[in-house]
Amino acid sequence: RFCPCPPRGLLASLITKAVLFGVVWSITEDECLPGGNLFGITILFICALLGGRLVALIRLPKLPPFPPLLGMLLMGFLLRNIPVVSDGVKIDFRWSASLRNIALAVILTRAGLGLDPTALKKLKSVCLRLACGPCLIEACTAALISHFLIGLPWVWGFILGFVLGAVSPAVVVPSMLLLQKDGYGIEQGIPTLLMAAGSFDDILAITGFTTCLGMAFATGSTWYNLLRGVLEVAGGLVAGIILGFLIQYFPSVDQKHLVMKRSFLVLGLSVFAVFGSGVAGFPGSGGLCTLVLAFLAGLGWGREKARVEEVVGWAWDVFQPLLFGLIGAEIQVSKLEGYTVGLGIASLLIALLVRVLFTFVCVLCAGFNMREKVFIALAWMPKATVQAAIGSTALDMARSRGDKVSENYGMDVLTVAVLSILLTAPVGALVIGLAGPRLLQKPKNSASGERVKPTLSAFFLGRKMSF
Repeated sequence: RFCPCPPRGLLASLITKAVLFGVVWSITEDECLPGGNLFGITILFICALLGGRLVALIRLPKLPPFPPLLGMLLMGFLLRNIPVVSDGVKIDFRWSASLRNIALAVILTRAGLGLDPTALKKLKSVCLRLACGPCLIEACTAALISHFLIGLPWVWGFILGFVLGAVSPAVVVPSMLLLQKDGYGIEQGIPTLLMAAGSFDDILAITGFTTCLGMAFATGSTWYNLLRGVLEVAGGLVAGIILGFLIQYFPSVDQKHLVMKRSFLVLGLSVFAVFGSGVAGFPGSGGLCTLVLAFLAGLGWGREKARVEEVVGWAWDVFQPLLFGLIGAEIQVSKLEGYTVGLGIASLLIALLVRVLFTFVCVLCAGFNMREKVFIALAWMPKATVQAAIGSTALDMARSRGDKVSENYGMDVLTVAVLSILLTAPVGALVIGLAGPRLLQKPKNSASGERVKPTLSAFFLGRKMSF
């Protein structure tokens, strides 16, 4: 029948959705209509999700899939810059900033939980050099170039530098796993090395960024700002240690639904740290506090940490489309200046070239042959998730304080961060997929009588972070 009674299937679904919309409208009124914040967030989320799915469907033979975050970023950009659509899809900058900060808290929680203490203890010199050296060199190079090319103050140059300094596990890890599955480089432990070092590279970049961020918005002399930056790092560490040990014992192990309670508590404290540090006037300490508390909580939970990570992963599945969609929606073509984009690309490419060359230097004495060194250097350039997570933070702080000069600097940082994602994420995935089979070796058959070389994989144990 055309109208079954009671309603079933599609008709019942439409009636249910209409009732739910009526309930939401009765509470929020214009916010859920075109032009309202809830309407804009909903449309952005759906479009970003669809964009990510569409990009993930693009598959090239023997190449890793393109990261879905590119589709999410592009959908946000399109929604903001298509004239008719942008009139109906509007999100207040305070709503946008709050959602991005929540996403930042989620991704930092994943980073802290994903750190492997065994790998930390057994971290060898090559992994330490690879995790720290290229990040610091690229940050310093970007700060120097952006200061003279774009005209950013030194502290803002270092903010941009640390934003660009992080490699993206969202691109590197799937690509490495695909090569590892086919046997490329596993004898030398190259996939494991890159996945392990990538985690610590991101932690260093985020720590440097939060320190410089606190200095950028501090008032007073240079020495005072330097001291304030150190104090923010120390404060973040202390607060993270206290909260981390607290969450190890609360909720107690005899409670029901322990995993869900731990998950909500670690996420809640992370959001509290990110927002609370800004309210307290120490914005640079929130991110570090979140990393430390999540890491210590994972240490105390032992094997149960994996189940909490799974729940936090669900939260990331929700906030990832929002984060990249909102980042893309921050870029307005009408407000972009051609010379800023051009100089930003120039700064990015110069810093990236220095990073690749220095990465090659870092692995010179690591026992790899020339082809393997070239591959490691090329594989160490993709950028995506961390740039989206922290790229807009400085802009949000400038807007909240009504500082127009800092707002312009923040927009420059965000523009270059978005450009870095668009340029390096797809290119990096393609380079790794194409160069891996040509530059890396498959393991020799141990039955042939030749001794198989010891691998670096033995140095790094446990689950690696992918965020």
